[in-house]
Amino acid sequence: MTTDRGPSPVRQLRLVVEADDYEAALAFYRDVLGLPEQAAFSSDEDARVVILDVGRATLEIANPAHKRYIDDVEVGRQVAPEIRVAFEVDDAQATTDRLVAAGAEQVAPPTITPWRSLNARLNAPAGLHITVFQETLTEDERRALEGFGTETATSTDG
Repeated sequence: MTTDRGPSPVRQLRLVVEADDYEAALAFYRDVLGLPEQAAFSSDEDARVVILDVGRATLEIANPAHKRYIDDVEVGRQVAPEIRVAFEVDDAQATTDRLVAAGAEQVAPPTITPWRSLNARLNAPAGLHITVFQETLTEDERRALEGFGTETATSTDG
C-alpha cells in the first residue's frame, strides 16, 4: 500500500540540454516529437533557449543493476549512458518511425517489456539517448504485476 504524502514541494522538473546544433534539436523535439513550445528567451550574444512542455515529469532513480536490466530487456546489450530520457507516447511504433525518419538512430525497435509496455530506444539530437514507450496496461493492472509497488509502503495494521 502506498502512502499519500501530499503534493510535492517541487513544482516542475526541467531537464536542460545543451545542443550544438540548436536548430536541428529544436526541430526534432518540438516539430517531430511534438512537444509544444512553452517559452523562448534570447540575448544580445545569440544565446537562445526554448522551453518545451512535456506534460507530467517524473525522476526515475535506478541502481546500476536495474539500469543494466533495462538495457538487457529493451536492447539486449548495454547501451545507455547514465542519463536516458524517456517519453510516454500513445503509439510507440509510429513515434519511433517518425523520429527515425527525422534523423534519430534506432538502437532497438519497439519491444514488449516484462512490465507490458512497448519500448523503443533511439539516439536523438543533442546527444540524448531516449526511450519512447507506450503503456499497454492501466496503472492498476501494472501494480498487480510481480515486482511492482513502492519503496515507501505502509502497513494497514495501523
